Amino acid sequence: MADSVVTAMGGTASDLLVNGDMAGQPVANGNASLPTENGTSTTTAPRLSADEIALYDRQIRLWGAQAQERIRSANILLVSLRALGTEIAKNLTLAGISSLTIIDDEIVTEEDLGAQYFLREGDVGKSRAEAAIPRIQELNPRVSVKSGGSLANLLPQDQTYYAPFSCVIACDHDFNTLSSINTAARFASIPFYAASIHGFYGYIFADLVSHDFVVEREKSNIATAPGVETLTRSVLSVTNRKESSGKTIEIVKKREIYCPLILANSSPLSPDILSSRRKLKAVPALLPCLRALFDFERTYARLPTHQAQDLAIFTTLATTKSRELQLPPETLKSEFLRSFMQNLGAEIVPTAAFVGGRLSEDVINVLGMREQPIQNLGLFDGEGLDGRIYSLFSPPPELTLGMGAGLNGMNGLSNGVDTMAGLLDGAGMPANGMMGAAMEGNGMVGVTSAPMNGAEVVNLD
Repeated sequence: MADSVVTAMGGTASDLLVNGDMAGQPVANGNASLPTENGTSTTTAPRLSADEIALYDRQIRLWGAQAQERIRSANILLVSLRALGTEIAKNLTLAGISSLTIIDDEIVTEEDLGAQYFLREGDVGKSRAEAAIPRIQELNPRVSVKSGGSLANLLPQDQTYYAPFSCVIACDHDFNTLSSINTAARFASIPFYAASIHGFYGYIFADLVSHDFVVEREKSNIATAPGVETLTRSVLSVTNRKESSGKTIEIVKKREIYCPLILANSSPLSPDILSSRRKLKAVPALLPCLRALFDFERTYARLPTHQAQDLAIFTTLATTKSRELQLPPETLKSEFLRSFMQNLGAEIVPTAAFVGGRLSEDVINVLGMREQPIQNLGLFDGEGLDGRIYSLFSPPPELTLGMGAGLNGMNGLSNGVDTMAGLLDGAGMPANGMMGAAMEGNGMVGVTSAPMNGAEVVNLD
């Protein structure tokens, strides 16, 4: 199919790249020269070979040769290889990254076989990563796929361990584990994603620290000017390119800044939502339930069960989180609470495929430095076939210290490390290890054993 498209265009993908007609940028012999923030050029990845051009032809036509070169140079750390991690591993391996390191030494069980298609009956009793890696490798022999050991060995690692990676993705872990990995990755200035699925429900969280990207669009009558767009996004530069068709393409370079999961989990909804009752009513009950789940996991280090005490605690937490978010009372209904709790811990392949596909798409865009990334929490409700993204942002300490250089200046990052470590210590979480169970600071609400007045305790029977 790709060959027929190339032939119809009067040449091959290799010809287009040599002539400089792909994505408006020539790829010369040797290394690809990519622009930096100050306008100079830096040598990064070697150009694509003819074999790679043929292999990734369709992708190159979607996002261009330079983006594919960046993807080809990327080293990804994937923490967990359950159903969601399986989808992400497949997608990124097929996209042509440089290496995939998988952290998962859990033993394969018969239950894993139903949702993790890289595993076979003969793998039961083996390490999950070790069993799946040969089949992942078969998808794309050009990608180095290897095991990174156990989660227990990963958690004590500091930022020097994470520095060689281009992106860190942690799936289906509790809040404490996710926050620990997020902290170490952030100290290393490495983009971090957290994601999980529970039956029909799922979420994606992104902390890209500070990320520059380019959006290309047809120029409109309203000029785009450099400056602040939102609390988290600013326009750095605007250039134009004239197409042979006569259209003028506007190339806008933007920057998004992010906060870690520990801050996003207590951040309010954006002002434009809080000021609109219509938008508040549209916020799904999944958001307060997810925050309630994080608090429950942080305190009890497990998922809530169907026991009466857990139901009462979770109902209280979800009601509290809904009120903190200033959602209307009718948002949180007993029917949704019942459905959410019944889905906890379950793996459904279509949910994994959707959430894993959306996360992989965002990772590819981030690696290629193209298109608007997720900012910063994506929610998926498979029962209602609804997906939404919310910006839950509070300025992290390094940005607060660097306010003199502007909100989008990251010059204060190194100076903010001690402050971030202090924030985590105050929350009961060592900077390079697991958080303690008790965490009351930074607006976090402690768990009570009885429901609040007006809260309906869910009965799952």
